[in-house]
Amino acid sequence: MSVDLIGFLGVVLVAYVVPGPDFLVVVRSAAEHPSKGRAAALGAQAGLCVHMLAAAIGLSVIAARSPLVYDAIKFLGAAYLVCLGVRAVLAARERAAGRKRPGEDPYTAEPAPAGEAQSPGARWRSGFAQGFLTNVLNPKAALFFLSILPQFVNGGGSTTRQIFFLGILDVLIGVALWFVLVAVAARLRTLLARPKIRHRWDLTTGWLFIAIGVGVAAVA
Repeated sequence: MSVDLIGFLGVVLVAYVVPGPDFLVVVRSAAEHPSKGRAAALGAQAGLCVHMLAAAIGLSVIAARSPLVYDAIKFLGAAYLVCLGVRAVLAARERAAGRKRPGEDPYTAEPAPAGEAQSPGARWRSGFAQGFLTNVLNPKAALFFLSILPQFVNGGGSTTRQIFFLGILDVLIGVALWFVLVAVAARLRTLLARPKIRHRWDLTTGWLFIAIGVGVAAVA
C-alpha cells in the first residue's frame, strides 16, 4: 500500500488548525473542565470514525448524491449548533440576572467553578455527546472522506484498506491535537472564575455557535 502521506498530513493539519464547530465545542468544554474537554475531543473523533466507516462502505456516496439526505444532515447539524448557542446565551443572561441586587454590581459575586456542578460521569457523558453530535451531524466531515481523502489513495491497492489507514491516521492526529488544545484551553478556567469574563465568554461563544449554525444552514 502506497499513499501520499506528506500531502495528506498537510491537508489534515490545515483542517484541524482552521477553527470550526469541533474546535469551538472542545474549547468550551475544556474551559468548563479538562475532563469534559477531553471527552468532547474523543466524541468528535468518534464522530469522525462514523464518517470514515460510511465512506469505506459507500454510504457517504449515497448521502452526497442525494440532496434530501445531505440537506437533512446539514439542517440537523445546524439546528444542534444553534441549540448549543442559544443555551449558552440564555444561561449567561440568567446567571447575570440572578446576581442583580439593588446597589450591587451584578458581576461581583463569585460563581461556582465552571463544570464543577456536574458529577464526573455526567460531565464526561455531556462532553462526549456534544463532541460526537457536532461532528457526526457535520456534512463537511463526510465530504472530506468522500472527496478529499480519495485523492491521496493509490489506485493500485485496496481502496477500502487505504481509506481506513488514512482515516485512522486522521483520527489519531486529531486526538493528539485536541488534547493539546484542551490543556491550553483548560487554563481559561482561572479567568472564567471572574464573573464578568465568564459572562462575556458565554455570550461570545454562544453567539459564535449560533452564527456557525446559521452559516451551515445557509450554505447551498
